[in-house]
Amino acid sequence: MNDDPTQTPDSARLTRGRLFAVSAAIGSAVGLAISPASAAVEKASAKLAAHPSAQKPVEAFYGEHQAGIVTPQQSHTYVATFDLVATKRADIVAMLQAWTSAAERMSRGLPVAPAANGYDPTKTIYDSGEALELSPARLTLTFGFGSGLFVKDGTDRYGLAAHRPAQLVDLPRFTGDQLIEGKTGGDLYVQACADDPQVAFHAVRQLARLAAGVADMRWVQSGFLSGDTSKSPRNLMGFKDGTQTVSDLPRYVWAGSESPSWMRGGSYVVTRRIRIAMEHWDQMKVAFQEQTIGRSKLSGAPLGAKHESDPLPLSATDSDGNLVISEAAHVRVANASTNNGAQILRRGYSYNDGVSLVAERWPPWHQGMEYDAGLLFICYQRDPTTAFIPMFEKMSKLDMLNQFASHTGGGLFAVPGGVQPGKYVGQELFESA
Repeated sequence: MNDDPTQTPDSARLTRGRLFAVSAAIGSAVGLAISPASAAVEKASAKLAAHPSAQKPVEAFYGEHQAGIVTPQQSHTYVATFDLVATKRADIVAMLQAWTSAAERMSRGLPVAPAANGYDPTKTIYDSGEALELSPARLTLTFGFGSGLFVKDGTDRYGLAAHRPAQLVDLPRFTGDQLIEGKTGGDLYVQACADDPQVAFHAVRQLARLAAGVADMRWVQSGFLSGDTSKSPRNLMGFKDGTQTVSDLPRYVWAGSESPSWMRGGSYVVTRRIRIAMEHWDQMKVAFQEQTIGRSKLSGAPLGAKHESDPLPLSATDSDGNLVISEAAHVRVANASTNNGAQILRRGYSYNDGVSLVAERWPPWHQGMEYDAGLLFICYQRDPTTAFIPMFEKMSKLDMLNQFASHTGGGLFAVPGGVQPGKYVGQELFESA
């Protein structure tokens, strides 16, 4: 039997002892005797990351907050959730230690772990290799905990139930939800964002390998943005998306004294996979599309205004006395002023998963093969019980956009604060229990 901790076992699952060994091997790279071949990979990757022609390819992993929340948005994401299958809390801790070390290395463009014995074609190593020689592409990895980490099927599996944040509630079933069980929920959340889709996929793929025997992948969703990501991107409906931003992060995004101490500096993320009836939308006149959204399709300006960044003229009326932005327009029902001041930090992406059989929710109730495409909606907030949940309770009933949108998956997760060198993600939670 091979005892090299940087090599994968022949079986598909890790034993507890091997997982601890892997975690230790990844976390103690400085002390390893790295072969010339391994050193060459490390040197080449580091050189690529530091090359002056690269446009800020590295985003810092360590910090007060986890990267990937307020980080300038990258062009691609790969989101995954996992179900825990481990019976012992120590196994989860070992996995999170391995995940933390691997995430930090990958964010610098390095392999998951240095190979102690170099390249050996008779073995598999803890990095599948598809990101070798690629730029780090501003990779960020953001980790969150679902309610199942604390209590699942009424059982406190890991002695963490008393430390579940009050804000980490089970999302209610909203009007019109068409949630698919296999695309909803999860005990652990991983959000990989990068300017290269292969880099984002590679990162989640490696974490899944490290999780073997502790957590099984539940669902994944890729997403993309096109064009200059420093500007408001256009979604697949052809409209500029994400124009309004949150300016007061401590007030609206970062968890405060109302959350457990282990969540300070963290946030709560809601993800929603929203399928858009593209074929139905494409049959609508542009004027109707603009009335549905409440903005000009070309400029992105609110109806009744001139520029994209102009405030919404919610009280403006036309010559007949009708509201220029209708009562049911998307921008009105989603606006903070109509939601008791609630704000969320959006980090949305488009997605396109080909075509699949669907029955539309609204007239003409077409049934057949249609695009499975739309929006991977991601939003962060200080407290979802006062932000996303009441906001979407109203939107699910009043928003004109509902006739084209079906929410098919997602979840709510607690995202702990940032990680410091020598620590692992969520360490404060596990040490407090």
